[in-house]
Amino acid sequence: MRCVIARYPFDLTKMGVLDSMKGIKPELVTGESVTIGRRRYPVKQVGEIITRQDRRDFSAGEVTRAMARLGFTCHEHPEAVPVAPVLSPLQTASALLGTPEHQEA
Repeated sequence: MRCVIARYPFDLTKMGVLDSMKGIKPELVTGESVTIGRRRYPVKQVGEIITRQDRRDFSAGEVTRAMARLGFTCHEHPEAVPVAPVLSPLQTASALLGTPEHQEA
């Protein structure tokens, strides 16, 4: 697929992107990201690797559009992983039973 990133044309393929990203450790995702294989990479990191350009030369949107057209799953915001509270056995039992209804006399 032919696409333009930072005013330069690139012929990208899904297999080419997979090969380029093989062995690359994902950086911390703080904004837009793309899932390649089983890993989630920041789009700026992917753009830098596949274009060999400085990250300041292109926008995240350009890379996101290209990756989406190639069939990769793109994400707008990092997903917050909910942290489950650690409850004692008594707290767990209390939560499962619920709170008693108040009876008025």
